[in-house]
Amino acid sequence: VAISQELSRLASHSPGPSTWIHQVRRRSSLLSSRLEEKPFSEMEMSYIKQGEEALQKSLRILEDQDDWKTETVAGNGDKVLSKVLPDVGKVFRLEVVVDQPLDTVYGELVDNMEQMGDWNPNVKEVRILEKIGKDTVITHEKAAATPGNIVGPRDFVSVRCSRRRGSTCVLAGMSTTYGAMPEQEGFIRAENGPTCMVLRPLPGSPSQTRLTWLLSIDLKGWLPKSIINQVLSQTQVDFAKHLRQRLARPVPAAC
Repeated sequence: VAISQELSRLASHSPGPSTWIHQVRRRSSLLSSRLEEKPFSEMEMSYIKQGEEALQKSLRILEDQDDWKTETVAGNGDKVLSKVLPDVGKVFRLEVVVDQPLDTVYGELVDNMEQMGDWNPNVKEVRILEKIGKDTVITHEKAAATPGNIVGPRDFVSVRCSRRRGSTCVLAGMSTTYGAMPEQEGFIRAENGPTCMVLRPLPGSPSQTRLTWLLSIDLKGWLPKSIINQVLSQTQVDFAKHLRQRLARPVPAAC
């Protein structure tokens, strides 16, 4: 009831970036404290807490507006920025507007997560290994090799969590270990995180969604930083293009 009343109060305001981040962090912390009351195993709780840690770290990075440098600006306004963090390394931030309502974008990125390999050429496969509660999953992702095999096949094992607070959705994740998915032959086990995607309706236009994607990846192996930076920033630009194409496809008629 208290959260509902608070959300109603906030709905009458137009929060800026630092405000909505604070709101999500505060509500996420409240939810995390309540998780202790649920009958999760010790291992499940460790994964839930890892997902929460990824969310909190990601939002702290996004909250700091200083020192971001522009990497790429596309003709349609899509923008990739970057900054170097002492404890994380170089992180990339994609800022785009998608001509689809938030629920549609959220459904594609969360509910249809395992279909990402069907429309994003940079992803070979996404598989959910385990669901923990309704907000946390363990996934195995295989990245497609880059053209010319400049960056060979990589895979990731990640814990991901999703949070919806009012009109803001946050999808966060980071690398984890999972006994049933050891390193795979033919793939280099890379690491990601903290990473997150933030979805918010575009102010004054609820049929459009502002998407912010914070990307932090260690591809491992012997790769020059210049190549890594080029590949990661281009991956974000390509993602926005392919996501739009996916969301623009005709919806099959019901039988």
